[in-house]
Amino acid sequence: MKKVTKEKILILTGNYGDGHIQVAQALQDAMRIRFPHMEPVIIDFMEWVHPYVNHLSRIVYLRAVKTFPQVYGYLYQKTRKQNSLSNIIKTVFSTGIGRMMKLINEIQPAIVISTFPLAAGVMSKLKSYGLIDIPTVTTITDHTDHSLWIYPYTDQYIVGSRSVLDSLIQLGVEEVRIADTGIPIRPQFSQSIEREKTAKKYGLDPHMPTVLVMGGGCGMIGDGSSTIREFDQLPQPVQFIIVCGHNEKLRIELSEKLKSSKHRIYLTGYINYVHELMAVSDIMITKPGGVTTFEAIAMELPMLLCKPIPGQEQDNVEFLVHSGVAIHAEKSWDLAERLSELLGDAKLLQHMIENTKQFHPKESAFASLKAIIETVEMNRASGIKISS
Repeated sequence: MKKVTKEKILILTGNYGDGHIQVAQALQDAMRIRFPHMEPVIIDFMEWVHPYVNHLSRIVYLRAVKTFPQVYGYLYQKTRKQNSLSNIIKTVFSTGIGRMMKLINEIQPAIVISTFPLAAGVMSKLKSYGLIDIPTVTTITDHTDHSLWIYPYTDQYIVGSRSVLDSLIQLGVEEVRIADTGIPIRPQFSQSIEREKTAKKYGLDPHMPTVLVMGGGCGMIGDGSSTIREFDQLPQPVQFIIVCGHNEKLRIELSEKLKSSKHRIYLTGYINYVHELMAVSDIMITKPGGVTTFEAIAMELPMLLCKPIPGQEQDNVEFLVHSGVAIHAEKSWDLAERLSELLGDAKLLQHMIENTKQFHPKESAFASLKAIIETVEMNRASGIKISS
């Protein structure tokens, strides 16, 4: 029997927050469903290009963002548009050409997709030097724009909304190079999930008001246990599902300090069934990461946003509140009051649910793949032949 050689698709991502990895996995999962003759290969760009400093630089980045958010926000805004500072940063971080060429020569991909901005920068530099002629696509993982995503030799941009498309045009990107498909999310968020059956699966009460609390992959939400304990001020008992992510210290702390809470508490660490917990929830409290909030939109789940990092998360807040799918608790001590308002206003919650339907997130990963494949065909007439 003749061996079938699959066309390889290289997906470059980065473990600096879970969003970049989640989008890479969403594209991989969608590709395996819709285009099984292709072989997606996910590579952590920083781990590959900078193996000796990646772990340390990731820790420094996450701690810096948490400890000095205003400094991060200042630099973010100063480099939003292309200028001398943003060009310096691009030059400093677009290193690793030799290692990147080695990877490309090993994999021989038909196309390279970047869900991490530094990866997009290196791919653009390789093309500018004439070292490769592979089509390149960049998937922006937030509801906003920034110059560090934008490079002259990127063939296609995948964006989450019309507003981001318009912003990229303002930054000088041709509209034909932008596809407004929605942020790619994993196929399980497009499934229909029965609330009562799923709630019982996890020992939850399907008829009790249920609030999902998400802190992102690193569990960086609010002020830890002090924030959660403020929910005891709520007039009615509520069922809380609290996802602490990789923050095991917070999970242990909450399990001890919430023993006497009047609410029902379901605590978990990092999980792969968030879609099921979203399906049984009435409201989600979360930091405004681009991917998590787009997953919530797909599940028609109203959001209460808190503690945004100045920068892309603040931009996400503005987009989501303006779209009518979320409200924002500007201070930690305001969280319980805003939650009480939402729980007591069924009409507002229903209005927020209806607003989620203006988006089309359930097919976003597949729509993104369609735009990606079209890029391959436009750039390489003898490239991938698609069969649905």
